[in-house]
Amino acid sequence: MFKFPDIIGFYSIIEAIRRATDAFLSSPSALFSRALLANPRAMGAACPSSLKLARTIADLVIPPDNDSLVLELGGGTGIVTKALLQHGVAPEKLVVVELDRLLARHLKRQFPDVAVIQGNAVKLCQLCNRYERHIGTVVSSLPLLSLPSSSVAALGLEIHKMLGTKGSLVQYTYRLNNRPSPLAVYLDRVSTQTVWCNVPPAKIEVFRARA
Repeated sequence: MFKFPDIIGFYSIIEAIRRATDAFLSSPSALFSRALLANPRAMGAACPSSLKLARTIADLVIPPDNDSLVLELGGGTGIVTKALLQHGVAPEKLVVVELDRLLARHLKRQFPDVAVIQGNAVKLCQLCNRYERHIGTVVSSLPLLSLPSSSVAALGLEIHKMLGTKGSLVQYTYRLNNRPSPLAVYLDRVSTQTVWCNVPPAKIEVFRARA
């Protein structure tokens, strides 16, 4: 004969289910899916970046000196952030800007020693003024191809201001043709490579600030 569990056992099961649900909803994949459903244009991809793409991006970044920082735009689930730290960028030298509130909260929990700013990257100069240090490299995961042209123009101007004359930008997109980047108006492209082990394949471009 079937017997219902006692009240203590019942509540233990409910608590276990609640914890498992909370863990799933706070996982990177669930957060990415939620952000994608809420604002697909801002996410720009149906899947998070691959580990191969993140490591290839990180390899293009020179760890900053005493007076400079690395600025990551669009931290997302943190896979590029983690690759940058593993590459040798010190946590106190890394600033991450993320628009989505839940993803920004996730990044702050995952990387407590990294400065995570929730905000719009188009206003990144104002967002990063508090640090009063030179930005040596900007690493961007922003979906340039799906953003309004006015936002891309504003972003290009902001990055140009932020980098000065010696900084560099590492930007990836899913544009595999040879058409110029929308940022080419503001910055000079110095290299490009394609990462095929990503869904979809991604093109990484490195830009230098234009005098």
